[in-house]
Amino acid sequence: MGILNVTPDSFSDGGKFNQVDAALKRIEEMIEEGAAIIDIGGESTRPGAEPVSVHEEMERVIPILEKAIPKYTGTFFSIDTTKYEVARQALEAGAHFINDVSGLQEEPRFVDLCKAFEAGLIIMHSQGTPETMQDDPSYNEVVSDIRDFFKKQLKKCRGLDNIILDPGIGFGKTQQHNIEIIKNLDKFHNLGYPLMVGASRKSMIGRLLNNRDVDDRIIGSVVVHYHAMAKGAKIIRVHDVKEANDSILVYNALIGN
Repeated sequence: MGILNVTPDSFSDGGKFNQVDAALKRIEEMIEEGAAIIDIGGESTRPGAEPVSVHEEMERVIPILEKAIPKYTGTFFSIDTTKYEVARQALEAGAHFINDVSGLQEEPRFVDLCKAFEAGLIIMHSQGTPETMQDDPSYNEVVSDIRDFFKKQLKKCRGLDNIILDPGIGFGKTQQHNIEIIKNLDKFHNLGYPLMVGASRKSMIGRLLNNRDVDDRIIGSVVVHYHAMAKGAKIIRVHDVKEANDSILVYNALIGN
């Protein structure tokens, strides 16, 4: 899954792809580099980010989706949003998934919306909102707590089969929480749904590399995602598609796929 942030303030690529032409060019690049899914978001979810209005978010993402989806018919598109109207218009434009970083906490109607459009739903775990999530994240036991969250949310999804689970690296987690999640991804498998991991360029990796700048975290991102694949992740959500796709090709060769 290639990331396209059409925001002025995302932590890694904010402001780079706000214009439709630039966004379409980046989508084409990611597809050529091996992306099977393009995830488009119009509201930053970095720690401390402030929310934007429904209207502003739609103005950022819908024109891109309306042009990109008919142009790149062999590619899946997801809309990264927590807002019902943004998701609805994105699905009307042909998006295939809703990527909900709140995991149905903010908008439980996403389940019925996905059923109506025969779309998939990505349920991510997060604690708090982007404005507050890193203030003081705490868990009884992080992996068990996230498993319990997924079980609770999945009960709301009866009749919806196309579901992907994302434990939400960096979303209301300390450094140790993130490491524990990555080390124990296999404990999510018996929930019965594909697992997605998105650690690309995140502060977790920066801290592991002695506070490395965000643009110099590619190798760290590849290593974390490679480990995630070894632990059973089926989708990795990345900024650096070429490098990620290279790692997938090598991984698949080594395990015999």
